[in-house]
Order: sequence, then structure tokens, then C-alpha cells
Amino acid sequence: MVCATALFAAEEKKEPAPKESKDNISTTTHSIKIGADTINYTARAGTMVMKDEDGNPKASVFFVAYTRDGADAAKRPVTFSFNGGPGSSSVWLHMGCLGPKRVAYGDDEGHAAPPPSHLVDNEATILDVTDLVFIDPITTGYSRAIPVKEDTKYHGFEGDLDSVGEFIRLWTTRNNRWSSPKFLAGESYGTTRAAGLSGWLQDHGIFPNGIILISSILNFQTARFETGNDLPYELFLPTYTAIAWYHHKLPADLQSKSIADVTSEAEQFAIGPYASALMRGDALTDAEKNEITQKVARYTGLRPEYVAESNNRIRIDRFDKELLRDRRRTVGRYDGRFIGIDRDAAGERNESDPSYSAVHGAFTAVFNDYVRRELKFESDLPYEILTSRVRPWSYDKYENRYLDVSETLRDAMTENQYLHVYVANGYYDLATPFAATKYTFARA
Repeated sequence: MVCATALFAAEEKKEPAPKESKDNISTTTHSIKIGADTINYTARAGTMVMKDEDGNPKASVFFVAYTRDGADAAKRPVTFSFNGGPGSSSVWLHMGCLGPKRVAYGDDEGHAAPPPSHLVDNEATILDVTDLVFIDPITTGYSRAIPVKEDTKYHGFEGDLDSVGEFIRLWTTRNNRWSSPKFLAGESYGTTRAAGLSGWLQDHGIFPNGIILISSILNFQTARFETGNDLPYELFLPTYTAIAWYHHKLPADLQSKSIADVTSEAEQFAIGPYASALMRGDALTDAEKNEITQKVARYTGLRPEYVAESNNRIRIDRFDKELLRDRRRTVGRYDGRFIGIDRDAAGERNESDPSYSAVHGAFTAVFNDYVRRELKFESDLPYEILTSRVRPWSYDKYENRYLDVSETLRDAMTENQYLHVYVANGYYDLATPFAATKYTFARA
């Protein structure tokens, strides 16, 4: 029995390492014309294996890096980019905003073109001023834990920070970029990750020069519609106004204003009389409640009766369903300009998000073609665009309180006086409303 056990153990040791424990990177060369300049660049797409200090593989992380040819790598800036979710790959910023190629849309507002979708050169890429590294967090894109069954250790705020931060450190080391100016660019939950990384990286001796926050959410209290938390009702209202304005659902005097002016007026109401009224609750007189009801209806385009039945508190899912109910239509969460059609017009919430439907198929098809045809990287794994495989997402030490990484970012900026932050939000974004971002940064 002892000999058999020893033999079995010896055989186990002879088993080859899993194939995903080796780096698999494809290198190709390209060019793009930006303005009057033609930029030659090298693309590296593939998986890089992260190991523990004993040399055991922990995860295989997929990335696409674009570096400008002929540039001095010691001085050339590099931007590490990722999206959010949690559960999102980096495809949205990669193929829709920052990278040298982008998905061709059907119109200027981003509606999908008829399939099959195709790519065009991205005239708005920032490759002229910075190298770009797009990172897919573990279980998104082609990134996987090793072994896969241990992926849950990366499905949480702390594990995600550690793995993405470690990838940035490793890529920086292997590519001799420690002396390069470094930037982070995150979107949605990616802004949560970016703010968290500002502390993680500096704790590990990597001091970023700047952070780009697109569609920010740093303080989760601003976006959780829960009993006892009135903050989202106030901070979402100006975005409701923007979307109602776009769909011509506001009173004529508001409809005639510019988007900037009408949302500014709604914001002043939201953070002033509306916030005060929500705080007072049932202490309001019937006349005061009715006055607030009429104003909420005025700034949201909803029926006063519906606002009153909702106790003057309009949740995002109800707004999406109610605004165009008279037309049997719904509006999008990621972008409220997009219109959907539900089977049941009397329901409480959307059956799907039309703004996600407009991009999901196009981005999926285009990336899967692009990564093989032009970047020459091949994998039989499904490229997880936006996956639920990361759920449940763990907030661990933040349980029983709201996650808030704005203090991490403030502390990082205090420690690193050269750290600059650029913040961008959209008027029609109901996932990360602009008033919530302004509220968060007003307290930094």
C-alpha cells in the first residue's frame, strides 16, 4: 500500500503543467492616421501568467497592448485601461473609445448598424499621446484563474484589486516601463477599481501620474435604492430630467432650455428642496407633499399621480418603464436615449436594457473577428464580454456598509501631489448618474 501510494505521488509529479500556465502572446504591426500624422504601432495580444513566489501559476490574464514604434519607452506614457461590471471585459473602452480601432455605429448616437458589424479607424484614439494596455480582469474576456475552480478568490473588491494591481506591476516590470509616466483609465465599476488601485499601486511603489474616471461610481451609497437611503432619489433626478428632455416629455418651458440649463435647474431642486423634503418624510404637511410631487413630476416627465403613489421616490427601474409607457416603450439604463419594447407594457421594470442590446452583438462579433484576423491571437475559450460568472461579487470587509473608495483616492492624491484626476460623465447615463459623481467629489 505504501509503495503504491508513493508511486501514485511520483506519477502525479510527472504530469505536465496545464497549457494555460504558459504565456501566449501574439505580436503584430499596424499604422493609423490621426490628423495629419501617421502613427506606426505594435500590438501585443495574449495571456500573461501570474504566479506566486513559489512559481505556481495563479491566473492567466488576457490583455491587448499598443505601443508606438520609435518612441522612447523610458519617457513614453502608458495607460492601463479596464471597464467595470463587475464582470466586464475591457472591450468597451478598447473598441468604443480609446483604442486605435472602434466599432462602426449606425448613427452619431451609437445605435447599432445592421449586422455584420465592422471596424473603422478610431479618430478619437489617444494612442498619439500614450501607449495603451487593455486588461481583462479574471473570468472576463479570455482571463481565467488557474485552476478555474479557484476563480472565486478574484470575484470581490479585494481579490480584484490584488490581481489587476499585480498584473500592472508584472507588465511594467517585463516591459521595462518603470520610468514611464503611468495612467489608469476606468469606466463604471472600473472607476471603483481605479480609485482602489491608486492606493494599492502607491503602496507597492508605483505612483500614477493620472487617473481617468469615465462614468464614475466611487461611493455606492449614491446608487443603492434601499429603504432608509434617500440619496439616490436626489442624485438620479437630474439624469431623469435629461432623459425626459431628450424624449420631449417635459413641460414646454423646460423643454425649450438647453440640456445643460435644464439639468442644472433640476440639480438645484434635487439637492435643495427635494433633499430637504425626503429628509422630513411624513413630517411634511399634505400641501408640502403635493408641492414636491408636482415638482418631481415636472422634472421627470412622469404623471403626478404616479409620483405620489411612489411616495415621491422614483427608482431607476420604475423610471425606465414608466417614462414612455403611454407609447408602450421603455428607455435604457446605460443610455436613456435608447428605446426598447417589452411584451408587457404594464410591468414594473424593463425586460431588457435596449442600450445594452444596441452594442452587445456588435462588440462581441467585432472583437472576436479582430482578435483573430488582425491581432493573430487564437483561443477556443468564449470571450466573456459581460459575464455573470463573477457573481456573487464579494465586498468582504465592506459588508453591512456601503463601499466608498473616494477616501482612498483622496488619500492617494494627498500622498502623491502629482496625481491628477480627470472625471467624465454622460447626461443620459442611469447606471452612474452625473449628480452622484459631483456629490462624491464635492466631499473629497
